[in-house]
Amino acid sequence: MNNTVSFLVHGRYALFSDPLTRLGGEKCSYHIPTYEALKGIIKSVYWKPTLIWRIKRVRVLKPIRTQSKGVKPISYDAGGNTLSIYAYLHDVAYQVEASFIWNEHRPEMAGDRIDGKHYEITQRMIERGGRQDIFLGTRDCQAYVEPCIFGEGTGAYDAIPELAFGLMFHSFDYPDETGVPELAARFWPACMRRGVIEFPDPAACPLRKFIRPMLPKLFQPEKNCLPVTREELS
Repeated sequence: MNNTVSFLVHGRYALFSDPLTRLGGEKCSYHIPTYEALKGIIKSVYWKPTLIWRIKRVRVLKPIRTQSKGVKPISYDAGGNTLSIYAYLHDVAYQVEASFIWNEHRPEMAGDRIDGKHYEITQRMIERGGRQDIFLGTRDCQAYVEPCIFGEGTGAYDAIPELAFGLMFHSFDYPDETGVPELAARFWPACMRRGVIEFPDPAACPLRKFIRPMLPKLFQPEKNCLPVTREELS
């Protein structure tokens, strides 16, 4: 089954929030993208409940640089706006390799598990820049997607054997992907080798934290989930 795709994503700013810095209303980006953020990008390119996207690896192409900006987020408690300082990554570009598997927890979508169809649609959507808005971490960090060959070209960290980033947020466990009626977060010790970060599967992450009970959304073909049309395949 053809299920692996590669793409280049780049943008002027990125903000992959470190949850430890958000307690006081500030936001500070991780130095590298998280698994969950990259998964969100490929889901914005193409996704159906038939699939579960897996991020295999990411390659950092440009030097890691940060830039602080003053922002005025909405204060939901007192009303109006407050002043905060956000630390963004500036001028970023990444090569990403991702693959999809069938979501076995969606038996109602079994008829949509057609070998080759979703791969071809994904390739076309990458060429067109995605189906939905692409952003790097947060909505205000607009990004752009285009096809690429993973490993092609020169990266800023190709000559550095290893660079560790400590314990990082990896991804969320959603009930529609795990079959467990709860939301949980996973963490892992991130490490970049020769500019490439290889992600473990969520189940292989060493640390998992329960967040809250959660039920999956139900999808019903012909009702709230339409089948693929001929126009989508062309």
